[in-house]
Parts: sequence; C-alpha cells; structure tokens
Amino acid sequence: MKARKLKDDITIGVFSSSSPISATVPVRYERGVKYLESKGYKIINGQLYRKKDNYRSGTIQERAQEFNQLLYNEDVQILMASIGGNNTNSILPYIDYEYLKKHPKIIIGYSDVAALLLAIYAKTGLITFYGPAVASSFGELPPFVDWTFDSFNSMIKGTISFPYCYEKPEVWTEEFINWAEQDRSKEQLGNDWICVNPGICQGRMIGGNLNTMEGFFGTEYMPEIKKGDILFIEDSLKDACTIERSFSLLKLAGVFEKVSGIILGKHEKFDDNGTGKCPYEILLEVLGDTKIPILADFDCCHTHPMLTMPIGCEVMMDAANKKVVLMESPLN
Repeated sequence: MKARKLKDDITIGVFSSSSPISATVPVRYERGVKYLESKGYKIINGQLYRKKDNYRSGTIQERAQEFNQLLYNEDVQILMASIGGNNTNSILPYIDYEYLKKHPKIIIGYSDVAALLLAIYAKTGLITFYGPAVASSFGELPPFVDWTFDSFNSMIKGTISFPYCYEKPEVWTEEFINWAEQDRSKEQLGNDWICVNPGICQGRMIGGNLNTMEGFFGTEYMPEIKKGDILFIEDSLKDACTIERSFSLLKLAGVFEKVSGIILGKHEKFDDNGTGKCPYEILLEVLGDTKIPILADFDCCHTHPMLTMPIGCEVMMDAANKKVVLMESPLN
C-alpha cells in the first residue's frame, strides 16, 4: 500500500513519539519548522508541542493520542517526527492501524521512530519513509540541511523517475556542536561508500535503526524478514561491544541466512573500544562464513546529509559499483 504523491499546499503534522525536543531545545526545533515553511510546507504542531514529561514528551497514551489525532486530521498529508529518542516502541499497541489502512498518509522519521515506521508497515503494508525529522535534520544549517531537503522533497513530490539511482553526497559530517548554541555550518568531510563484499542483489528493503529494532524484534510489530530482502541497518553513538551484540542478535535469529544483501549506514561518533575496528569489520566477524553483498557507510543515518529511503520498496544494490537503486515509486 502506498500514499499518494503530493504537489503543493502540503501540510506536515509533527509528532513527538519519544524525546521532547520542542521543549528542551526549542531553538533547534523552531529553526527546523521555519526552514520547512520557507520551502512552502505548512506545519501543524502536535498536542505535545513544547511539553515535557521528564525524559519524554508525554505519557505513553498521550504520545499515541498525539499521533492518532494528526492521523485523523484531514488537513495533514505528512506525519513527520520532531526527533527520535528511546521509547517509541511503547506506543505501538495504541496506534490506529485500521484507520491508516483506509486513509494512507506519508509517515517519516528515523532513529527511534523506526519502531513506528516498521510497525505501520507490518500492520498495514503501507510504505513508510526512513528519512529526516524536523529538529535534528531540518534544524541543521546549510549546506547540509539543503541537501537533506532535496532528497526528501524530490521523493515526496515524485519529481524523480524510476528506477532511481541514489547519488552519493560529495561531503558529509558528524561534527557535534551544541544545538542550543550552533551558529555555523559543520565541517565537511570527503565522502565515500565502501564495498565490503561485492555482489548484486535485488529485493524488498527492510530495516532501520538497529538498536531501536531490538525493542520490538520478534513481536507482531516487526515485519517478517523474508528470503531475498535487502537489510538496511544503521546506528549512532554506540561502541564496538554494543554493536557486536546487535549484529549477533540478527545472526542468532537467522536473518543473515535470509537476506540477499546489507546496506550499512554511517555510524555517527562510533567508539571502537580501542579495537581499531570499524562497524563493518565487526559485522564481517559476526557473519562468519555467510557471504552476501555489503555496502557500508551509506548516507541514510544520523550523519548529515541524509537520503530518504522508503521501507518496503524494491531496491537493487550493486556493492562493487557502490550503487543503490530504488526500483519503484514509493507513492501512487
């Protein structure tokens, strides 16, 4: 199931399924809102705007209610996360999936919001979008915010033709600057995608933030990973010890025996625990004798800029030639 392409007069409803970013760092959030408004989008804030319940934006029921109310709002065509967090999995039982089946909308976010994106896909079959969030993505400064917007905007408005080959950004950044104080663009690093294991594969793209997936893996809210799928995974601010455990969960669950390839996103501020190893080297050790195509350091993750990726769409990956091709439109 797919939502429809959008043209003009687009309204984004902003939900906060975990962290209360509009309350804790309002300057970052408001900059994101103003940026989207400057590009012609209308913004409707959810009921938890500027609210805070300690580490979260609201109670479990309040967060679910905020999402559902934006879903019911006929003026809203896109539901976009304000940011991620840690507890989106708590609201999964309370989302109105039946309504969404009858009224498909574009749902977009990343990081902890992967729980919601994957649950919606599992429960409804609706293509969802692993892509930018209001504060963390559109609150960034140029030029990175502009490149992130271009990928999002062209995907949502259907201005690209298919098959669509993702363009590798020339530069990227993971520099940290305090969000409340940032007044300059971040440093630019030369970019490359890494062929870890060569090979060509094609299949349904499934995945998202791996740490988040562990919060509902093996439940009815996690789509079944099927033979031939292409697994997309990324993480942020983790260490070698933690990602070995995360990769090993997939190994033990038999995921690597099913998927035809892996797209591994850049890992923001990775701590190698003194090993000198990068994430894909740890992944190779966990994989053992399993040989599948792997493309690493892809730009759909916590670093900037961010490419928008539709969960559930058919993709082709040519690891040796560093190509990821979206084979179908994610929208009707």
